[in-house]
Amino acid sequence: MLAKLTSGGQVTLPKEIRKKTHMQPGDFVEVEVDGQGHIVLTPKKLVDASQAYFWTEEWQEGERKADEDIKAGRVKRFDSAAEAAEYLEGKA
Repeated sequence: MLAKLTSGGQVTLPKEIRKKTHMQPGDFVEVEVDGQGHIVLTPKKLVDASQAYFWTEEWQEGERKADEDIKAGRVKRFDSAAEAAEYLEGKA
């Protein structure tokens, strides 16, 4: 697909590309030039600073481990916080 560069330096991404990448007006795009001189556009979503911890590698590793535990059945459900506390204290 071809796109035209305007005098203001803007390029309109073709509708097909926007659809395939689930891009919406106002979304951000990372712009890089690779080692061969190609312009690479990567869609990016902004994350609120209060939620940034969730996307750290450390947190994501914990999420992966939790998913494994759930799939393997290594989880226990409680009807109340008191029941969970008793279990953790070895009283249950």
